Amino acid sequence: MAALVDVSSSNQAAIHDCWNKIGVRGDGSCPALEQHVHCRNCPIYSAAASDLLNMELPAGHMSLWTAHVAQKQATAEATGAQSVVAFRVGAEWLALPTSAFKEIVGHRTIHSIPHRRNGVVLGLVNVRGELVVCASLTELLGLEPTAPSRPEKHQLLHRRFLVIELEGVRTAFPVDEVHGIRRFHSHELGEVPATVASATATYIKALLPWRDESIGLLDEQLLIFTLNRSLTLATT
Repeated sequence: MAALVDVSSSNQAAIHDCWNKIGVRGDGSCPALEQHVHCRNCPIYSAAASDLLNMELPAGHMSLWTAHVAQKQATAEATGAQSVVAFRVGAEWLALPTSAFKEIVGHRTIHSIPHRRNGVVLGLVNVRGELVVCASLTELLGLEPTAPSRPEKHQLLHRRFLVIELEGVRTAFPVDEVHGIRRFHSHELGEVPATVASATATYIKALLPWRDESIGLLDEQLLIFTLNRSLTLATT
C-alpha cells in the first residue's frame, strides 16, 4: 500500500500484507500467483484494501498528505528512469518499452490465414472483437524452439498474449510468461555478449541484469521493420 498510509500498530496487525512477503512485492512464492498472476487480482488483496479504507484515519494524516502533495515530485524523466514489460519466450527473458503495449490478455485460439502463412506470421487472434495479426517471436528473433510436448497445467496458466502497437501496427505475440513492469536507469544496462546467437543478438540492444537472469531489451524499431516485412511476404 502507499508509503504515506500510517496506520496504528493494532490496525497494522489486522492487515495481512502477504503481497509484501510472498506476493509480487515479496519472494513470489505464493501458490495463488499461478491462478491470479498478480496480487491485485487476488481476493485477499481486495479484502485488505477494503479493510484499510474502512479504518479510522490516524492522527496527523491530513497534515502528512498536505505536506507530501505540496512537495515537487520527481518524474521518471527527471530521474532518467525507463520502464519496460519483461516476458519470457522459451528460455529467453525479453522486454519491450511499456509505451508499446496496448494490453496483455490470456491465451487465445490462433486462426490460420488460408494461403497466407510464413514462419513468422501464425495467423489471427480475436482480442475484444478485433482480429489482430499474431506473430511468433521465436521465429522472428531466431530463438531456439522448445521441444514439442504436452504443456502442464501451470504452464498454460502462465501463457499470455502480448498486444503491442508500434507505428500504428497492432500485433499479438504468444509468450510463455509475463513478469510485469521493470524500471531501470541506463547505467544498469550491459552490452550484448558475443556468445549470444547472432540472429537473436541482432534484435537485442542491451541486457538488463535481473535476479539470476538477464533480460534482453529488444530494439522495437528493428522489430517492427522485420515484422512489417514478414506481413508483406505473408499477404503476397
